[in-house]
Amino acid sequence: MGVLIRPIEKTDNPVIAELIRMVFREFQLSQTGTVYSDPTTDRLYELFQNPSAQYCVAELDNVILGGCGFFPTNGLPAGCAEIVKFYLSPDARGKGTGKLLMQRAIDSAKKMGYDRLYLETFPELATTISMYEKAGFKHLKYSLGNSGHFACTIWMIKNLVNINAGEMNEIITK
Repeated sequence: MGVLIRPIEKTDNPVIAELIRMVFREFQLSQTGTVYSDPTTDRLYELFQNPSAQYCVAELDNVILGGCGFFPTNGLPAGCAEIVKFYLSPDARGKGTGKLLMQRAIDSAKKMGYDRLYLETFPELATTISMYEKAGFKHLKYSLGNSGHFACTIWMIKNLVNINAGEMNEIITK
């Protein structure tokens, strides 16, 4: 059987929280102002009970390989949600699992009526940034919303529907 993409369950909380923090330690990003120190990282199931949000995990043979979600972060423009808590175990990387998780989030956000997805990340995650770029995310000059992750230094956005490009051009860097 292949990789299963499914909604998060309450019993996934400690596994996903540890996986996320492991990735932060791996890339030497375990610092304040990131998901690493965010208290919601330990309660993702509860956080994603919001009907305007979704979080899915990738599982193979009852082992969680990673997760990805989207959330209507406070302060984002109308119609925009944030890709959040998107991390994979080292064993799952380079096998298409991340692409499956991201596409599930994009498709679900569209179905929920969002017209844009925003994300925050770090230059140390270059492979992931390349995946975002290939998926149509564009770099921004500054952060949007109030995620509380002030340590992030790369911000990106993707239009999910055809919207007025003029309003985005002034904040997109390339």
